[in-house]
Amino acid sequence: MRIADIQDDIDHELVSREEIAAKIQGVADQVSRDYRDKDVLLVAVLKGAVNTVVALSQAMSIPVQMDFMSLSSYGSGTTSSGTVTVRQDLSTDVRGRHILIAEDIVDSGRTLAWLVDELRRRGAASVEIFALLEKPARREVEVDVKYKGFEIPDEFVVGFGLDYAERYRNLDSIAVLKPRVYQGDES
Repeated sequence: MRIADIQDDIDHELVSREEIAAKIQGVADQVSRDYRDKDVLLVAVLKGAVNTVVALSQAMSIPVQMDFMSLSSYGSGTTSSGTVTVRQDLSTDVRGRHILIAEDIVDSGRTLAWLVDELRRRGAASVEIFALLEKPARREVEVDVKYKGFEIPDEFVVGFGLDYAERYRNLDSIAVLKPRVYQGDES
């Protein structure tokens, strides 16, 4: 594996750190109003949504509890397998709770649709979604995203928690990865 500066692998920035911060603040203000008198549980899907849930929770003006699930439908590839695997479950009972899923990206929609159904099956009082990014060109299953971030084109993006083969999560913006990186030509 070639070790290089992250920027060598980036084609271009798609969403800047400042744009992300402004969008998350706007969503946090709305969520804080909507959930003012509710016992809200923020649920993030590991690992990609960590940056999103942390930024959202810090921008909110109401007390929140957070919990995490590790789900997989990708493995180390670039396309969803369509089968959701629970790697780590929530430690919190969601029965009667108002759940806000903080998601990094809605791509095919399969994993998120599965999660919404699962949380409802477990007795959540309500389940809503904040997605920092949506890629409508890849959508296979419709999901109702109440709190919307950015709609992006069908390009392979990394940064702000999003990865390719566990790399690039540490970028503070959303960037398009050069195809040579994920198509195997890293010379």
